[in-house]
Amino acid sequence: MLKSVLGKLLGSANDRIVKSYDKTVSLINDLEPKYHAMSDEELRGQTQVFRDRMANGEKEKNILADAFAAVREASIRTTGMRHFNVQLIGGMVLNNGQIAEMRTGEGKTLVATLALYLKALSGKGAHLITVNDYLASRDAEWMGQIYKFLGMTVGIIQHDMTDDERREAYRCDITYVTNSELGFDYLRDNMKFTKEQQVLRPLHYAIVDEVDSILIDEARTPLIISGAAEDTSELYSKVDDVVVKLVADDFKKDEKDRYVTLTETGVDTATRLLREVGLLVGDNLYSPENAALVMHIQQSLLAHHLYQKNVNYVVRNGEIIIVDEFTGRTMTGRRFGKGLHQAIEAKEHVQVQPENQTVSSISYQNLFRLYPTLSGMTGTAMTEAAEFEEIYKLRVVTIPTNRPVARVDHHDEIYRNKQEKFEAIVKQIKDCLDRKQPVLVGTVSIESSEELAGYVRRMLGVEPAVLNAKHHESEAHIVSQAGAPGALTIATNMAGRG
Repeated sequence: MLKSVLGKLLGSANDRIVKSYDKTVSLINDLEPKYHAMSDEELRGQTQVFRDRMANGEKEKNILADAFAAVREASIRTTGMRHFNVQLIGGMVLNNGQIAEMRTGEGKTLVATLALYLKALSGKGAHLITVNDYLASRDAEWMGQIYKFLGMTVGIIQHDMTDDERREAYRCDITYVTNSELGFDYLRDNMKFTKEQQVLRPLHYAIVDEVDSILIDEARTPLIISGAAEDTSELYSKVDDVVVKLVADDFKKDEKDRYVTLTETGVDTATRLLREVGLLVGDNLYSPENAALVMHIQQSLLAHHLYQKNVNYVVRNGEIIIVDEFTGRTMTGRRFGKGLHQAIEAKEHVQVQPENQTVSSISYQNLFRLYPTLSGMTGTAMTEAAEFEEIYKLRVVTIPTNRPVARVDHHDEIYRNKQEKFEAIVKQIKDCLDRKQPVLVGTVSIESSEELAGYVRRMLGVEPAVLNAKHHESEAHIVSQAGAPGALTIATNMAGRG
């Protein structure tokens, strides 16, 4: 009870952190007339003034208020947007190497400009890391107006850039890049023979957008660069012909731990079938001579019984393209390891590409811990606050909304089967569309998004916009129309689509 009373009097720990920034916010607001009165040239010249102050030994915290006031004024003159007080607090949280949890629509993209500018004054570079190329490109162009107005350089990393183009982009004061591009650039740099060939400079500071998606959901996702290994592509097709003949009693699968193994009956059946096609050496499937064969069977079983088309991957132009389970986007150029990709190619009867072996690898968790100062922002971080603290030593701070939240968050509803769930969804959609209210429906996979879209067409006679890995190229257009009156959008994972 005493704890409850003290909590009401003193506020929560989060409230006290937010309140501790009030004095600095007031100071920034007091400086606003000073920077508003400056000409464009005078305002641009402040960047060099700040750099000189830092070069003369002045601490970053002593420059913060002036730097934030300058960014706010530059934003007003270039984008027409003025940072709210809560956004200034968000910028300070990011600058302190913490995670700012801000509701969708509170302007995280604009908040990042404050911390990026201040950190970039040191000349060591600052990175804004996003979940996809579209966001990196959009934000670099949109927010880049502010940085360029203040005399800073802005770089953007895109998938098809050369090493020289990447090197130039990373040399900029502020660089926008996706998590995967950054990871692979780091791996490739570690394979270079000289420092001059590397594209990255020493990591200094980063803001991770959708930080829960990248640092928690994808934390252990390995980034792998592979090299050519012995070509066994023909063997995958032959093993596939054997595996498709196995029946349910021949194997058991565990979807949670993602493995499929042969039962005793399955071993006998596989042994007989492999002997018939001349692949088995001797009579024992598990003899050392057949070790590679067992691996091929294992991967083929996984391909057929755990990896589903239009869920885990799509087939496009005769290629197997992975679908990111966390973002619902296709990952062109990425391949499953340990022969699984070849097994899926054999399953889908497309050309089986030569197998590769791992040359260099790192996980996102290890990659981002290389930054001396790391921060992040998202709409949903507090639920993983303990993990952020334990793994990355990052504290989560919830930033208040600029205005009171009008949205009502209802409790979850649970249904006995898919039919009942779809009927409830369609009923809710119809109610919203009758009122010309735009509707966004999130699904977990390509398959479920298209199944629900088909159900909506049959029941309501409405054509929804479907956003998933199959329609990746249309993402920007679909998202831009999603808020129109009466619009209905069905999409896979929402990360970065707010």
